[in-house]
Amino acid sequence: MPVSHKAIEPTAEIHRYVVRHGRAADPLLEELAEVSREKFPAMGHMTLPLDEAALLGFLVRLTGASAIVEVGMFTGSSTIALARALPPGGRVLTCEIDARCAEIGESYLERAGVADRVDVRVGPALDTLRSLPGIAHLDLVFIDADKPGYLGYWDELVPRVRPGGLLVVDNTLFSGQVVDPAPGSKAAAVHAFNEHARADERVELVMMHLADGVTLARRLAEPAV
Repeated sequence: MPVSHKAIEPTAEIHRYVVRHGRAADPLLEELAEVSREKFPAMGHMTLPLDEAALLGFLVRLTGASAIVEVGMFTGSSTIALARALPPGGRVLTCEIDARCAEIGESYLERAGVADRVDVRVGPALDTLRSLPGIAHLDLVFIDADKPGYLGYWDELVPRVRPGGLLVVDNTLFSGQVVDPAPGSKAAAVHAFNEHARADERVELVMMHLADGVTLARRLAEPAV
């Protein structure tokens, strides 16, 4: 029998309705999104949708996450969303390859009043991740960076997430191109990552048809020996 399909077409009107009913107004993030598009016209699409930023904050509060790693800061919308939701004493370590983006992000972290909760690391993310303790100590990670790097980031981070911790991965539908018969290189990398994550017995996951696709994965406990 066919699987029940109840999805509705994500029209602009529906999107406005969802955003209006799913998050409070956030003038600072709205301003940052505009500044990001002005400063980096070719990368403006990388700005995190505001409804997804609201989801990140919601997940941090829901899980009580206090040790967070982000791969892909860009100009800081997601970083601010994560840091605002931290409990007392919580920290976000965020990785960004582009110093220009990090500079803007750090200025907005200051304006958001969360700079003291965030450790910004500029440089290759894999180097930063490999420098972290190898034990399972992270509560939540967010991956939103170069698509060919997703597999490497995942494999470095999964062992470092505590049982019950959460991995959030953005752009896992890649504008729908993951189902194309002959996807481009970035879409093919995302598809390969999706298959890898789906087969990973260390997690249970769900893919959400939100924004450009968001995958949520919960770290499972190691099997008893």
